[in-house]
Amino acid sequence: MTESNAAPPAPTGSEQGAPKTRVAIVFGGRSSEHAVSCATAAGVLRAIDRERFEVVPIGIARDGRWLLMADDPEPLRLTATNRPEVTGDTDVVVPAGSGPRNLIVREPGQPPTELAGVDVVLPLLHGPFGEDGTLQGLLELADVRYVGSGVAASAVMMDKHLMKVVFSAAGLPVGPYVVITDKQWRRDPELAMDAVPALGWPVFVKPARAGSSVGISKVERFDDLRPAIEAAREHDPKVIVEAAVDGREIECGVLEGRGDSLPRASEIGEIEVVSNHDFYDFEAKYIDAEDVRLTCPADIPAEVADEVKELSVKAFDAAGCEGLARVDWFYQPGGRLVLNEINTLPGFTPSSMFPQVWKVSGLDYPQLITELIELALDRRTGLR
Repeated sequence: MTESNAAPPAPTGSEQGAPKTRVAIVFGGRSSEHAVSCATAAGVLRAIDRERFEVVPIGIARDGRWLLMADDPEPLRLTATNRPEVTGDTDVVVPAGSGPRNLIVREPGQPPTELAGVDVVLPLLHGPFGEDGTLQGLLELADVRYVGSGVAASAVMMDKHLMKVVFSAAGLPVGPYVVITDKQWRRDPELAMDAVPALGWPVFVKPARAGSSVGISKVERFDDLRPAIEAAREHDPKVIVEAAVDGREIECGVLEGRGDSLPRASEIGEIEVVSNHDFYDFEAKYIDAEDVRLTCPADIPAEVADEVKELSVKAFDAAGCEGLARVDWFYQPGGRLVLNEINTLPGFTPSSMFPQVWKVSGLDYPQLITELIELALDRRTGLR
């Protein structure tokens, strides 16, 4: 059975009389989820334990530049009228190799200077070029510890197609789907769409490697399929079309175990869209909070909750995840569970589901941040 209780974080830094742990909080990025990542950083900057950790905020601009940012959460808030953006002039260069981990800072008209070394990176990036193994590979080359899964798990779980292949091989239940690659679409769009009607209607058309419901369309008939695929391709040339699953949306948080202990599963949360949205889209997630109800613990039978926890840990292990993950399920009226997806860097604003389910499970938001950093510090770099 899985554990649902949270282990207390190990003492570090000032608690032992040693210098504070230096944490580089990295956010922004080149994906369409740039603003969501900034909003996540705002929440973490407010909540991180300043008695234990010294913070170095680093934003990645949409053009890929790494910038030293002000330690100020206010400009990073995501609202209906403010989509935060990483901008600035102070470039940051990440070291490579296993030598000193000092960051090089370059300001216009000034010679390069060094910042003190970073002990661990807390990536708060979502989507391609951050959540998909690319950042993780860079940090592995730099021999720097970081929160979350490694290169392979991050890359495979970011790709909704490859994710389903792995979970099917592990005997986990996944729903029917069709994949449309860039080459298939460019060669013959009509042929690429031929297999979709067999899924039944409606279907959900998604970029294969995006999150936060960016680029997703609910399609009720064949005539609307092509525009939906084109819209998804604006975010990713690889598209996945999934059969609609009739079921309640429930989610389970998983944290890596300390040492050789098993991963820990949280209480189960449920998402209900109560008004104004056909599904849990971007606006419902981040803008129109009053249109969504998040409930934890979910009102499901105890034996179902136990099964979700056990299967979520199985999915975490099958994927080779480290640190954290959120596992999303459909709970169907007949009692069947269908695995929707796993997120290796789940939404992490204070009101997001992952922090909420762990708050109910005994770890509040600041404690959860500490726990994730401690898990990263416990792991060695390189192959493991």
